[in-house]
Amino acid sequence: MKQQICVIGCGWLGFPLAKSLVKKGYIVKGSTTSSEKIDTLNSNGITGFLLQLSSEGISGDIENCLAHCQTLILNIPPGLRKNPKADYVKQIQHIIPFVEVSSIQHVLFISSTSVYDDEESIPSISETSPTSTTSNSAQQLLGAEALFKNNTNFKTTILRFSGLFGEDRHPATYISGRLLKNPDAPVNLIHLDDCIAIIEQIIKNNIWDSMFNASTSSHPSKKQYYTSVCKARDLPLPKIDVSQKSKGKIINTDKLARVLDYEFKIKL
Repeated sequence: MKQQICVIGCGWLGFPLAKSLVKKGYIVKGSTTSSEKIDTLNSNGITGFLLQLSSEGISGDIENCLAHCQTLILNIPPGLRKNPKADYVKQIQHIIPFVEVSSIQHVLFISSTSVYDDEESIPSISETSPTSTTSNSAQQLLGAEALFKNNTNFKTTILRFSGLFGEDRHPATYISGRLLKNPDAPVNLIHLDDCIAIIEQIIKNNIWDSMFNASTSSHPSKKQYYTSVCKARDLPLPKIDVSQKSKGKIINTDKLARVLDYEFKIKL
């Protein structure tokens, strides 16, 4: 019997992930906040559902979205840059009761390495490193992670991705011509293709009740990397901010490489 997977959040990462899972032979349901995108999901073999999360609750047929699925991939970014006052934990909390009474056995929660602070010492960050105690976005992500991690009705794996990039999305485009802060800090990025491959590896190998940091294994300085990428793309170079000492971190992915036997496809 084919495994059924529900992808809540078919955006920049979730949509190509859902398409890839369909090609791998899984039965896939997917949610979007845009009614125009339902037809796009359906035409790509994904049963589309219109779901909208807010701190007040969920609008849409989440029961049928989850029905008969064994695995839930929750891929909803907090969106705190656009709306700093948003209560991400409360939004995510509304999903839990529906998951508890559904057929879901496994949850893959997509989180971020932004839960770790940048420091002048440029520490190497593993899954056991201390997380931020001051950043609001980190507290919201950690709170949402805990809702799933501490729930015994299903098994959860937390996947903390670094900055996402792909063919049609690169941070250099945003940084081009602007002030580049922390220029000596290491770059922590991960390509869309690696994100999808890692998620599929976790599902295929049944790696649950775990946590992974995921970032490309090469970490050039921001100054070196973004200057090089902007030159290659014929974009205006970033302006280097040397007003203060750089703060940063290096995301260590040894655990992911070892447990999943994974080698990154895209290097920086």
